[in-house]
Amino acid sequence: MARSSRQNWERRAMTDFNEKMSYWQQLIEARLPDCLPQVEDREGGHVTQAARYSLLAGGKRLRPVLALAAGELFGLSEMVMMPYACAIEMIHTYSLVHDDLPSMDNDELRRGRPTAHVVYGEAMAILAGDLLLNRAAEILLEAAVEQGSRAARAGLEIMTAAGGSGMIAGQSLDLAAEGNVITADELKQLQRKKTGALLSAPLLAAASLAQISPEETAIIRKFAESIGLAFQIRDDMLDVLADQAELGKTIGKDQRDSKSTVVSLYGLEQAGQLLDQTLSEARLAVEALAAARPGKTYFFAGLVDYLRQRMF
Repeated sequence: MARSSRQNWERRAMTDFNEKMSYWQQLIEARLPDCLPQVEDREGGHVTQAARYSLLAGGKRLRPVLALAAGELFGLSEMVMMPYACAIEMIHTYSLVHDDLPSMDNDELRRGRPTAHVVYGEAMAILAGDLLLNRAAEILLEAAVEQGSRAARAGLEIMTAAGGSGMIAGQSLDLAAEGNVITADELKQLQRKKTGALLSAPLLAAASLAQISPEETAIIRKFAESIGLAFQIRDDMLDVLADQAELGKTIGKDQRDSKSTVVSLYGLEQAGQLLDQTLSEARLAVEALAAARPGKTYFFAGLVDYLRQRMF
């Protein structure tokens, strides 16, 4: 691709990414409040209040946005994809609520405000996380009842990514690695499970719903794996580089807690090089997708650039 054509393509990609990211974030923010009952609607209002406090605290909403973006790529409507988008965000939020607990990361700041256990107490925060996870499962089962076996497979992709071979396994590995020296391969496996699994899930769920070819599924799986690793590498770097007010969570806690991260293993400069290498692999996957679906991959190309530059 000529240099001028490449520059035009990159500008188009970032414009498409920024516009759609903002639009889809607004759709998701409008839908999430309906995913949990109003506090006065049922008994157990205190735990519902704690769950709503955490779910409606804002954030990037990257995982549900990826669900809608993948739906658009594969010709699925926002209405079809919205249950999966909301369920993924609820699972992600529950994982943050539990991750912040004193028995795990012991963090007091999330999304720019006090964490759930600080506001509601540790026991209520645990229950709020449980509620978010169970409600997400309900939403996925409701979609399966309405949409059939393809929806069941899509829901299975999400719940598997969140479970004992995915995110939960990654969290377990992360806790076990505290204060210990681990290898580069062990760190990559930890990150692939803890962060990458739930970032891959919306893309693979949409692929299941759309019943795309095995060849295209392999490409989207490679892209999903690359952006999942890239997101965590950048997250590790931001723990050193970012401003706490902008990041919305406590900075420097990886070093404080003796966490195994890309920065602790390689140093900041080499971590940046590894990020570039990982994003180059993601770009190759986007180019392969573009060949199969011309004109439909600008958002994903813009996402690659966003992951390199993000500061929160």
